[in-house]
Formats: sequence, structure tokens, C-alpha cells
Amino acid sequence: MEFSEVIRRRRMVRHYSGKPLAPEVVERILASALRAPSAGFSQGWAFLALTDPADRARFWPFVPVRVEKTPTMQDAPLVVVPLAHKEAYLDRYAEPGKGWEDRSEDRWPAPYWYIDTGMASLLMLLTAVDEGLGACFFGIMPEHIQPFREEFGIPDAYAPIGALTIGYRATDLPPQSPRVEERRRDADEVVHRGNWGRHG
Repeated sequence: MEFSEVIRRRRMVRHYSGKPLAPEVVERILASALRAPSAGFSQGWAFLALTDPADRARFWPFVPVRVEKTPTMQDAPLVVVPLAHKEAYLDRYAEPGKGWEDRSEDRWPAPYWYIDTGMASLLMLLTAVDEGLGACFFGIMPEHIQPFREEFGIPDAYAPIGALTIGYRATDLPPQSPRVEERRRDADEVVHRGNWGRHG
């Protein structure tokens, strides 16, 4: 698929057919995340991939609102939880040649451990589209983070930034609401050219 078409087709899909994914497709999706950029090539991320139905069943209690609103998300054959590892960044920039030996978070203009893990997540979303699949990114609410960690043995140093469902779209996928296009902001509205407020 042409890359421009992948971008055009990308949308959050919440209704899946339950058709299984070939193992090689799962591996291509997961491998794509590793091509994301990361500050200092820190690669401060990890990914919990849930393909076994029993493992996916263990996951859904930690996103009860999502299950209540769109129970068909549970039909997705792949759930991925991207995890950001801040310590990898602090360690990397304390290495010789980086000059930040105190590992202070105050030096960072933004929490790149979250940003980079988010970019890795986007690559998985785009790869899913390229594979002819649907995908959705959604959050895990703060009150469920620690129980989720305990259930899956996630170390405290790794922070889940959300989760992705990936699978074949349901044949009766509801049409996208016309409000989406009505609310989509134009480039002329959000791109400032040369100076804030200059759109032309």
C-alpha cells in the first residue's frame, strides 16, 4: 500500500471480526515499533504482546470503561501494551560524552521516554493499516495501572502509556461519524508559517 494511502486510511477501529492473525503478521507489527526514533538511541521502551486468548482475557478487567462502551474490542486477536522506560534515558545521558552525569530529569525539555514510546505505538498503528488491519490506541486509567502491573509482572520502572488492539475489521463495521470530518482541523488552521499566526 502506498504510504500516503496508509495515512489516509488510518483511523481508530473498535470493532473486530475475531479472525486470527498469522504469526508473521504479528511479528511484522511488533518489529515495526523498533524502528521508531528515540533520544540518544536510548530505545527506552518495551511491549507486552498478548495473543493468547487467556492472556487477553486477563487484560480486559483493567479497562472496564472501554469494555463497557465497545465490548467488540475484546474480539481483537492482538493486544499490545507499550511501556516507557524512563531510566533507560537517564542512564543513556549520564554516559561519558553526554555530559548529564547527575541523571536529573530537570534537564529534559520534555519526557522523551513517553514521546518515543508513543511514536513506536504510531508505527504499529500504521503497520496494521498496511497489513489490511484495523487498530485502536486507548488509555489505561491511573487507578488500574498498579493492579495491571501486578497481574502481568511489569516492573515498576516501566510505565504503560496505553494499549493497542489490532485485528481484522468487523464486516459490519459502523461507518465513521460525519462529525469526524466536520471536526478535522485544516492545515491552514494549525500550521503557522514563519511566525505564530501566519497561516498563508
